Amino acid sequence: MKLLVALMSLLLALGGGAAVAAPVSTPHMTSELAAQTAGVAPGSTTYVAVILTAQKGWHTYWRNPGDAGEATKITWTLPGGWRAGDIVWPTPSRLPVGPIMNYGYEGRAVLATPVEIPARASPGQTVQIAASVDYLVCAEVCVPGTAKLSLALPIVAGAPPMDPAFGKTIADALAAAPKPAGLTAAFQHGPVRLTLAVAGPPLAGKPDADTYFYPYSDSLIDQAKPQAVERGPNGLTLTLTPGSAFAAGAGPGQAGGVLAVDGAAYEIVATPGPAPAGSAGLGAPSGGGGLGLPLAIAFAFLGGLILNLMPCVFPILAMKAAALARGGDAAAKRGEGLAFLAGVVVTFSLLAGALIAAKAAGEAAGWGFQLQSPLNVALLCLVMLGAAFNLSGLFEIGTSVQGVGAGLAAGGKLLGSALTGALAVVVAAPCTAPFMGPALGFALTQAPAAAFAVFLALAVGFAAPYTAIALSPGLTRRLPRPGPWMDGLKKALAFPMYGAAAWLLWVLSQQTGPLGLARLLAAAVALGVCAWLFGVGQRARALGGGLIATLGAVVSLVVVIAAVAVGSFEPPSQASAANSPGALASQPWSPEKLAALRAAGTPVLVNFTAAWCVTCQVNERIAFSSGEVAQAMKRAGAVYLVGDWTNRDPAIAKALADQGRIGVPLYLYYGKGAAAPQVLPQLLTPAILTAALGGPPAG
Repeated sequence: MKLLVALMSLLLALGGGAAVAAPVSTPHMTSELAAQTAGVAPGSTTYVAVILTAQKGWHTYWRNPGDAGEATKITWTLPGGWRAGDIVWPTPSRLPVGPIMNYGYEGRAVLATPVEIPARASPGQTVQIAASVDYLVCAEVCVPGTAKLSLALPIVAGAPPMDPAFGKTIADALAAAPKPAGLTAAFQHGPVRLTLAVAGPPLAGKPDADTYFYPYSDSLIDQAKPQAVERGPNGLTLTLTPGSAFAAGAGPGQAGGVLAVDGAAYEIVATPGPAPAGSAGLGAPSGGGGLGLPLAIAFAFLGGLILNLMPCVFPILAMKAAALARGGDAAAKRGEGLAFLAGVVVTFSLLAGALIAAKAAGEAAGWGFQLQSPLNVALLCLVMLGAAFNLSGLFEIGTSVQGVGAGLAAGGKLLGSALTGALAVVVAAPCTAPFMGPALGFALTQAPAAAFAVFLALAVGFAAPYTAIALSPGLTRRLPRPGPWMDGLKKALAFPMYGAAAWLLWVLSQQTGPLGLARLLAAAVALGVCAWLFGVGQRARALGGGLIATLGAVVSLVVVIAAVAVGSFEPPSQASAANSPGALASQPWSPEKLAALRAAGTPVLVNFTAAWCVTCQVNERIAFSSGEVAQAMKRAGAVYLVGDWTNRDPAIAKALADQGRIGVPLYLYYGKGAAAPQVLPQLLTPAILTAALGGPPAG
């Protein structure tokens, strides 16, 4: 009898045809229901697949449809005791539509589901299973659809054969579906970026090929933003943009999804924590995020030291030189050195606090943000001009510019030193010295305590040279003795301050246009009159002195009102840096333009700059205006894009953050077919740019 039942089951399996239902056609879609095997055995598991074939040019969606769309849903009707599992989703494709990113399938999608057959199922019977499929099929428009599918499956004794029609199709889909592969994954997140590090044997030695992370949750990342990849010996690190899941700061306890690498796909589940070995670290392509706190602090200190040599700090060196040349006893020098250090540290801390708070609030702020305000630029220009008038001898406050504020408190020289340190920071902060960029990029992805530690190291490095000289008796004794020569030096040192004021005047002209420039020039003239009247009153020491001083105060008020009025003007419609003179023909940068050029395989050189960044302007005059570089660009077939950050631009702030940076300059070169950009040095020469573009012509 058992032999007879088995024989009948085999005949049903072989003679009953394929285990597939008749297709159902709806607008733009054909739906079918098929089993991997031509029958099922009691106590076994088989795969039953909904096969969706979209009309050419149309698509359906993955389990996470992305920024729009809707995932396909299957509702099963099964015999008693039968149970359906979860859909085994194939690896999706990216379906960008304008500014959004969707995930789904063009053409055919095989959505296989495991179905468990109870052990009590009776061989020789044929059962019906049904599936109601709800889908969304889209092209330029989207059409929702429903297909009612059913399938007859014979129950057989023993292992059934593969279904002749769709068995191999389903088996191939299951073999290609993403699976866990022993990969270790971890993530860290900050206000502006999410770093996902993955390592394991399957990723060892993978080429620099197409890599993409498809998250299971649509709130995990900003899916429309690019994903930068950094390779390691045993894995990789992706730099992503956090999604709404991180809006409250804490973020989810795990991040699941599919990692597609060079045609293979892996299921990964990442948890917060340090990067696994060999994954290239948790960080941006520039390496800033993978520094770790100790190295970031060291980089910040070195960056602060080098910042003293950057072009934007040259005018402040005049103030320091005037203070060192003034003479005085060793104790007073030490006090002023410590006061200068305090002014630097406090001002850096205030700037860092404002920047961290802005980032936490979702603002697109970056290093140098204080000079993106025309009002701040105007006021700073007037401060520089006032310091220059003082050095030129129009009036006196204390005995030098280091005595600024001497009349405000008993410790006038100490307060003056602190104010000099504060002013030095305000002027120097827009520049980004070597080592600073990665360190500050790291800082803004960390908790506030760690971020402040990095900024404190930067402040100490910046103040260290002057403070070390002031605290060292041996060094101070080497300075020339005070004498009449100091008055001539003081007047000579006024000219760098005039230069700084002229630079800030030019910056404001780029921000506000001719009308803003005219108002600041009027304020500068009024300030000059004020300084002269105040100096006359100081020298007169007579009854009229008080009246003149009062008139000077009135003029000062007029100056302040005029400077405040400058901030009410809107920035001009055209960016300044993009139109700066040079040998390279440039186009304004935008994320869309960059993406389009890269998709076309065009090499791209990107220059993120600002009018208030002196280092940027020096690089543009020395490197970007070189005919040698222009020829190298032509040979490479590259396009030159300029991102002008003179005024606030959230898109540029986001692009800087994607590279682990918070300030300009930043120079990127996207070679043909490169997965990630090459980050060029912050100090450029024509030779550096030419080498990045492929080198000089042969011969």
